[in-house]
Amino acid sequence: MKIVLINPNTTSSMTTKAAQTARSVAAAGTVIVERTPSMGPVSIEGYYDEVFSIPGLIAEMQAEPDADGFIIACFDDTGLDAARCITAAPVVGIGEAAFHFAALLGAEFAVVTTLSRSIPALKHNLLKYGLAHKCAKVRAAEVPVLELEKEGSEACGKISSVIEQCIKADGAEVIVLGCAGMTDLATQLSMQHGVPVVDGVVSAVKLIEGLVSVGLKTSKIGGYAKPLAKPYLGAMEGFAPHDKL
Repeated sequence: MKIVLINPNTTSSMTTKAAQTARSVAAAGTVIVERTPSMGPVSIEGYYDEVFSIPGLIAEMQAEPDADGFIIACFDDTGLDAARCITAAPVVGIGEAAFHFAALLGAEFAVVTTLSRSIPALKHNLLKYGLAHKCAKVRAAEVPVLELEKEGSEACGKISSVIEQCIKADGAEVIVLGCAGMTDLATQLSMQHGVPVVDGVVSAVKLIEGLVSVGLKTSKIGGYAKPLAKPYLGAMEGFAPHDKL
Protein backbone atom coordinates (compact mmCIF):
# COMPACT_ATOMS: atom_id res chain seq x y z
CA MET A 1 0.00 0.00 0.00
CA LYS A 2 1.37 3.38 -1.02
CA ILE A 3 0.13 6.38 0.92
CA VAL A 4 1.26 9.83 -0.20
CA LEU A 5 1.43 12.40 2.59
CA ILE A 6 1.35 15.97 1.31
CA ASN A 7 2.03 19.00 3.45
CA PRO A 8 0.25 21.84 1.60
CA ASN A 9 2.72 24.44 2.86
CA THR A 10 6.29 24.69 1.58
CA THR A 11 8.17 24.04 4.85
CA SER A 12 9.86 20.70 4.23
CA SER A 13 10.89 20.17 7.87
CA MET A 14 7.20 20.03 8.81
CA THR A 15 6.55 17.50 6.04
CA THR A 16 9.39 15.32 7.27
CA LYS A 17 8.16 15.46 10.87
CA ALA A 18 4.65 14.42 9.83
CA ALA A 19 6.01 11.64 7.62
CA GLN A 20 8.12 10.28 10.48
CA THR A 21 5.02 10.06 12.65
CA ALA A 22 3.10 8.40 9.81
CA ARG A 23 5.80 5.77 9.32
CA SER A 24 5.94 5.04 13.04
CA VAL A 25 2.33 3.82 13.04
CA ALA A 26 1.97 2.47 9.50
CA ALA A 27 1.31 -1.23 9.10
CA ALA A 28 3.91 -3.56 7.66
CA GLY A 29 3.79 -3.20 3.90
CA THR A 30 2.54 0.39 3.96
CA VAL A 31 4.91 2.82 2.26
CA ILE A 32 4.63 6.49 3.23
CA VAL A 33 5.79 8.89 0.51
CA GLU A 34 6.23 12.49 1.64
CA ARG A 35 5.82 15.45 -0.68
CA THR A 36 6.23 19.19 -0.18
CA PRO A 37 4.98 21.71 -2.79
CA SER A 38 7.49 23.91 -4.57
CA MET A 39 5.07 26.83 -4.58
CA GLY A 40 2.84 28.42 -1.99
CA PRO A 41 3.05 29.85 1.54
CA VAL A 42 5.59 28.63 4.09
CA SER A 43 2.76 28.17 6.59
CA ILE A 44 -1.02 28.14 6.38
CA GLU A 45 -2.55 30.54 8.87
CA GLY A 46 -5.97 31.64 7.75
CA TYR A 47 -8.16 31.70 4.67
CA TYR A 48 -5.80 33.71 2.44
CA ASP A 49 -2.85 31.34 2.88
CA GLU A 50 -5.18 28.41 2.33
CA VAL A 51 -6.26 29.52 -1.13
CA PHE A 52 -2.71 29.94 -2.41
CA SER A 53 -1.59 26.56 -1.06
CA ILE A 54 -4.12 24.54 -3.07
CA PRO A 55 -2.40 24.68 -6.52
CA GLY A 56 0.80 23.29 -4.99
CA LEU A 57 -1.18 20.54 -3.26
CA ILE A 58 -2.90 19.53 -6.50
CA ALA A 59 0.42 19.51 -8.37
CA GLU A 60 1.92 17.12 -5.82
CA MET A 61 -1.08 14.80 -6.13
CA GLN A 62 -0.79 14.78 -9.91
CA ALA A 63 2.84 13.69 -9.56
CA GLU A 64 1.75 10.50 -7.73
CA PRO A 65 -0.93 8.92 -9.93
CA ASP A 66 -0.29 5.40 -8.59
CA ALA A 67 -0.96 6.28 -4.94
CA ASP A 68 -3.42 4.06 -3.07
CA GLY A 69 -4.39 6.97 -0.84
CA PHE A 70 -3.51 10.56 0.02
CA ILE A 71 -3.16 12.39 3.33
CA ILE A 72 -3.49 16.17 3.41
CA ALA A 73 -1.25 17.11 6.32
CA CYS A 74 -2.82 20.44 7.23
CA PHE A 75 -5.34 20.59 10.05
CA ASP A 76 -7.58 22.99 8.14
CA ASP A 77 -8.06 20.17 5.60
CA THR A 78 -6.80 22.55 2.93
CA GLY A 79 -8.13 21.74 -0.54
CA LEU A 80 -9.73 18.49 0.62
CA ASP A 81 -12.85 18.67 -1.53
CA ALA A 82 -10.89 19.68 -4.65
CA ALA A 83 -8.38 16.89 -4.02
CA ARG A 84 -11.14 14.29 -3.89
CA CYS A 85 -12.31 15.38 -7.33
CA ILE A 86 -9.09 14.42 -9.12
CA THR A 87 -8.62 10.87 -7.83
CA ALA A 88 -10.63 7.80 -6.95
CA ALA A 89 -8.10 6.93 -4.25
CA PRO A 90 -9.21 7.85 -0.72
CA VAL A 91 -8.11 11.32 0.37
CA VAL A 92 -8.17 12.10 4.10
CA GLY A 93 -7.42 15.41 5.81
CA ILE A 94 -5.77 15.22 9.22
CA GLY A 95 -8.41 17.51 10.73
CA GLU A 96 -11.37 15.39 9.73
CA ALA A 97 -9.52 12.21 10.74
CA ALA A 98 -8.66 13.55 14.19
CA PHE A 99 -12.20 14.76 14.83
CA HIS A 100 -13.63 11.33 14.06
CA PHE A 101 -11.10 9.54 16.27
CA ALA A 102 -11.70 11.96 19.15
CA ALA A 103 -15.47 11.56 18.90
CA LEU A 104 -15.05 7.84 19.67
CA LEU A 105 -12.94 8.35 22.79
CA GLY A 106 -15.03 10.59 25.06
CA ALA A 107 -18.28 12.47 25.46
CA GLU A 108 -16.71 15.76 24.30
CA PHE A 109 -13.37 16.78 22.89
CA ALA A 110 -11.55 20.10 22.61
CA VAL A 111 -9.26 21.31 19.84
CA VAL A 112 -6.04 23.17 20.58
CA THR A 113 -4.82 24.99 17.50
CA THR A 114 -2.06 27.50 16.77
CA LEU A 115 -3.53 30.99 16.26
CA SER A 116 -6.98 32.45 16.93
CA ARG A 117 -7.39 33.29 13.26
CA SER A 118 -7.72 29.53 12.59
CA ILE A 119 -10.63 29.02 14.98
CA PRO A 120 -13.45 30.07 12.57
CA ALA A 121 -12.23 27.67 9.87
CA LEU A 122 -12.06 24.77 12.32
CA LYS A 123 -15.53 25.52 13.69
CA HIS A 124 -16.83 25.59 10.12
CA ASN A 125 -15.27 22.18 9.45
CA LEU A 126 -16.77 20.71 12.61
CA LEU A 127 -20.21 21.82 11.44
CA LYS A 128 -19.55 20.49 7.94
CA TYR A 129 -18.52 17.09 9.30
CA GLY A 130 -21.48 16.91 11.67
CA LEU A 131 -19.28 16.84 14.77
CA ALA A 132 -19.77 20.31 16.24
CA HIS A 133 -21.97 18.86 18.98
CA LYS A 134 -19.07 16.69 20.16
CA CYS A 135 -16.64 19.61 20.46
CA ALA A 136 -16.63 21.42 23.80
CA LYS A 137 -14.28 24.18 22.66
CA VAL A 138 -11.75 25.25 20.05
CA ARG A 139 -8.91 27.17 21.68
CA ALA A 140 -5.71 28.69 20.34
CA ALA A 141 -2.32 28.53 22.03
CA GLU A 142 -1.27 31.68 20.11
CA VAL A 143 1.76 29.87 18.71
CA PRO A 144 2.67 30.67 15.08
CA VAL A 145 2.97 27.52 12.98
CA LEU A 146 6.67 27.96 12.28
CA GLU A 147 7.36 28.33 16.01
CA LEU A 148 6.64 24.61 16.25
CA GLU A 149 9.70 23.99 14.05
CA LYS A 150 12.10 25.86 16.33
CA GLU A 151 14.07 23.77 18.78
CA GLY A 152 13.81 25.09 22.31
CA SER A 153 10.74 27.22 21.67
CA GLU A 154 8.03 27.67 24.31
CA ALA A 155 5.38 26.20 22.02
CA CYS A 156 4.85 22.94 23.90
CA GLY A 157 4.46 24.74 27.23
CA LYS A 158 1.86 27.10 25.77
CA ILE A 159 -0.06 24.22 24.23
CA SER A 160 0.03 22.31 27.52
CA SER A 161 -1.36 25.31 29.38
CA VAL A 162 -4.30 25.56 26.97
CA ILE A 163 -4.97 21.83 27.28
CA GLU A 164 -5.32 22.32 31.03
CA GLN A 165 -7.92 25.02 30.38
CA CYS A 166 -9.82 22.74 28.02
CA ILE A 167 -10.00 20.02 30.66
CA LYS A 168 -10.82 22.18 33.67
CA ALA A 169 -12.93 24.97 32.14
CA ASP A 170 -14.54 23.27 29.15
CA GLY A 171 -15.04 19.73 30.44
CA ALA A 172 -13.14 18.18 27.55
CA GLU A 173 -12.37 14.49 27.97
CA VAL A 174 -10.24 14.23 24.84
CA ILE A 175 -7.84 16.72 23.27
CA VAL A 176 -7.20 17.14 19.55
CA LEU A 177 -3.96 18.78 18.45
CA GLY A 178 -4.91 21.24 15.73
CA CYS A 179 -1.78 21.45 13.59
CA ALA A 180 0.43 18.98 11.71
CA GLY A 181 3.41 20.66 13.34
CA MET A 182 2.23 19.36 16.74
CA THR A 183 2.41 15.73 15.64
CA ASP A 184 5.46 14.94 17.78
CA LEU A 185 3.84 16.24 20.98
CA ALA A 186 0.80 13.96 21.32
CA THR A 187 2.29 11.16 23.41
CA GLN A 188 4.06 13.52 25.81
CA LEU A 189 0.97 15.68 26.33
CA SER A 190 -1.30 12.68 26.82
CA MET A 191 0.94 11.34 29.59
CA GLN A 192 1.22 14.79 31.16
CA HIS A 193 -2.53 15.46 31.31
CA GLY A 194 -3.91 11.94 31.71
CA VAL A 195 -6.35 12.17 28.79
CA PRO A 196 -6.28 10.91 25.19
CA VAL A 197 -4.49 13.42 22.96
CA VAL A 198 -5.30 12.79 19.32
CA ASP A 199 -2.90 13.57 16.48
CA GLY A 200 -4.37 13.96 13.02
CA VAL A 201 -1.45 12.40 11.15
CA VAL A 202 -1.75 9.12 13.06
CA SER A 203 -5.53 9.17 12.64
CA ALA A 204 -5.30 9.77 8.90
CA VAL A 205 -2.83 6.93 8.33
CA LYS A 206 -5.10 4.45 10.04
CA LEU A 207 -8.22 5.66 8.24
CA ILE A 208 -6.50 5.44 4.85
CA GLU A 209 -5.17 1.96 5.60
CA GLY A 210 -8.65 0.85 6.60
CA LEU A 211 -10.34 2.25 3.51
CA VAL A 212 -7.75 0.83 1.14
CA SER A 213 -7.66 -2.59 2.80
CA VAL A 214 -11.40 -3.10 2.25
CA GLY A 215 -11.30 -1.73 -1.30
CA LEU A 216 -13.27 1.49 -0.78
CA LYS A 217 -12.65 4.43 -3.11
CA THR A 218 -13.92 7.99 -3.47
CA SER A 219 -17.31 8.23 -5.18
CA LYS A 220 -17.12 9.69 -8.68
CA ILE A 221 -20.73 10.81 -8.94
CA GLY A 222 -22.06 14.10 -7.62
CA GLY A 223 -19.77 16.51 -5.83
CA TYR A 224 -16.56 14.49 -6.22
CA ALA A 225 -17.07 13.66 -9.89
CA LYS A 226 -14.14 14.23 -12.24
CA PRO A 227 -13.82 17.93 -13.16
CA LEU A 228 -15.23 18.93 -16.53
CA ALA A 229 -12.57 19.44 -19.19
CA LYS A 230 -12.14 23.12 -20.03
CA PRO A 231 -9.37 25.65 -20.59
CA TYR A 232 -7.78 27.50 -17.69
CA LEU A 233 -6.01 30.74 -18.55
CA GLY A 234 -2.81 32.45 -17.44
CA ALA A 235 -0.79 30.99 -14.59
CA MET A 236 -3.50 28.37 -13.99
CA GLU A 237 -3.20 26.87 -17.49
CA GLY A 238 -1.34 23.80 -16.25
CA PHE A 239 -4.16 22.91 -13.86
CA ALA A 240 -6.88 22.77 -16.55
CA PRO A 241 -8.99 19.58 -16.28
CA HIS A 242 -8.60 17.22 -19.21
CA ASP A 243 -9.99 13.84 -20.25
CA LYS A 244 -7.13 11.90 -18.68
CA LEU A 245 -7.50 13.52 -15.26
